[in-house]
Amino acid sequence: MNRIRFLAVLAALALPALPAAAQTDNQTTASGAPKVIGQPQPPRVVPSMIVLNAKGAKLGGGKLVLEGVSPNAIIFADRPVRSAGHALTAHLLEEWSGNDSFAKTPPNATVSVLMKAKAAVVDAVVVLKSPKLEGDKLTFDVDVLEGDLVGGDGAASVFMDIINLPMARRTAHRGAWYHGSN
Repeated sequence: MNRIRFLAVLAALALPALPAAAQTDNQTTASGAPKVIGQPQPPRVVPSMIVLNAKGAKLGGGKLVLEGVSPNAIIFADRPVRSAGHALTAHLLEEWSGNDSFAKTPPNATVSVLMKAKAAVVDAVVVLKSPKLEGDKLTFDVDVLEGDLVGGDGAASVFMDIINLPMARRTAHRGAWYHGSN
């Protein structure tokens, strides 16, 4: 029993040093310069889509109300960039403030809500204006372009199209991003 205890203590003392050694050995080249993987590229603006998720959504009286909205939004770009990331919903809503913002040119969005009983989806296309976040309830003033959410009683997703709109500067700089290959 003492031998097992001795080996356990020895392993506990030796193992924490191994990951640190493994990480530091490969961080520089033979000449001592920092190791670089791939080719560094300057940042660039990539047209992206934004997805807000919520427990439910109601549409009526020129308002879209998202109940139980997620505290973060998903942002992604398709080919050729293939990047994706998250941004806090509160930071995303700041895109409606300022001169060159969504307040001036509001984004279009498709709102999709599940219908639990029929295992179906209802959709509406709207223009999103003047967001107001209170706890986990997010309300937009909207212009309905087509569709409605009648019968939608399940989870909801809002797919925002920001093509040809002002660059999402604040959100892009605060979000956590993954950038795939071109």
